[in-house]
Amino acid sequence: MVEAQHIHLVGAGGIGISAVGKFLLAQGKFVSGSDSTSSPITDDLIKRGATIKIGHDAANIPVDCDLVVYTEAAGTDNAERAEATRRGIKQLGHFGWLGELSRKYQTICVTGTNGKSTTTAMTGQIFVDAGLDPTVFVGSLVPGWELGNLRIGKSDILIIEGDEYKQKMVQLHPEVTVITNIEEDHLDVYRDLDHIVATFQQLVEQTSKSVFVNVDDENSQKLVSSMVAPYGVNDVAGYELLVPGEFNRANAAAARVVAHEFGINEETIKKSLENYRGIWRRFEVVGELNGATVVSDYGHHPTAIKGTLEGAKKFYAGRRIVLCFQPHQHNRTRELFDEFVNSFDQADALILVEIYGVTGRTDDATVSSCDLLAAVERRLGHDRPMSYAKNLTEAEQQVRDLIKPNDVVLIMGAGDIDSVARKLMV
Repeated sequence: MVEAQHIHLVGAGGIGISAVGKFLLAQGKFVSGSDSTSSPITDDLIKRGATIKIGHDAANIPVDCDLVVYTEAAGTDNAERAEATRRGIKQLGHFGWLGELSRKYQTICVTGTNGKSTTTAMTGQIFVDAGLDPTVFVGSLVPGWELGNLRIGKSDILIIEGDEYKQKMVQLHPEVTVITNIEEDHLDVYRDLDHIVATFQQLVEQTSKSVFVNVDDENSQKLVSSMVAPYGVNDVAGYELLVPGEFNRANAAAARVVAHEFGINEETIKKSLENYRGIWRRFEVVGELNGATVVSDYGHHPTAIKGTLEGAKKFYAGRRIVLCFQPHQHNRTRELFDEFVNSFDQADALILVEIYGVTGRTDDATVSSCDLLAAVERRLGHDRPMSYAKNLTEAEQQVRDLIKPNDVVLIMGAGDIDSVARKLMV
């Protein structure tokens, strides 16, 4: 990895792999790449000096390329990966590359089913405020960080958001690991909850120094190691956070315990967390529309939906909460169907957009948001507005027709639903 001078990124527009590109560009490497569509992320890479092609083609890999880093969504049949194999060019997955990098730093891995990005950003901000100058890879965009999803520091501290999909986080070599929570998710790659817990246990066993787990999370308590130590929301009982929800207090507690591990004093931690204002698509207030507040959130798991709605109810007490939710992945929707049905109780009005199908993960496409809506109506009755939108255009129009002054409109999901929040501001 260190010797490579020309690195080609397959799937360069991803929020995670684009940070790899930015890091390499900052090192003076030549970066090329491709993605299926152009986006603000690919545009930003181009502005920073990368050569990005739209569409995947063997010809996209330059003659002098000596390393290919690919998004895990790109299989071996991808035209560029196949060409790299034909030419004998070394290939690393996004997290394989991060794993190699993690060997060279004091690495902190922040992982779990929910709350990873926020906890990573919180931890990074504390370390910055404490003068420890970390390098941070986060799966979102952090206001105030010029590179957005990446901060490049000069110290030997590296903070990485560890993705649990396809067991990617076990490719890392951390000194410290913090686990936010463990729940059933990604059941297209995990057999069951026991398989998920076993994968986190593997990460625990390859962590060299300390592991911190949420004392309030039942499944995290199944992890066994002499290095495991608990943290919980009571640790930040006296903190006045700007971000809403009990889940964000748990995220803050996770960031706090890691900061203490590195000798940061309580005063600095508390001040930093109390000044934390959030990140892109994590309860992000996008703006106002006709007297209504529009919020975008990445949450896509039933627990995240519940927690976000509860947080919104408390933070915006007395205001009507309108939820426009786009499920992410057919498999997740089918496997966690009942949990989704039970997650919308706190919404005063509900729009369910058709499921966002992820390329290569549509084997369970028999389930629809129509099915979800019918089940929610059976559960909750017809005491509140509820509707189905077959696409984003319908979703945007339904939101415009439904909102009233003083509403809080929560645009939620991990797919392309965020574009609705942005269009509402136009």
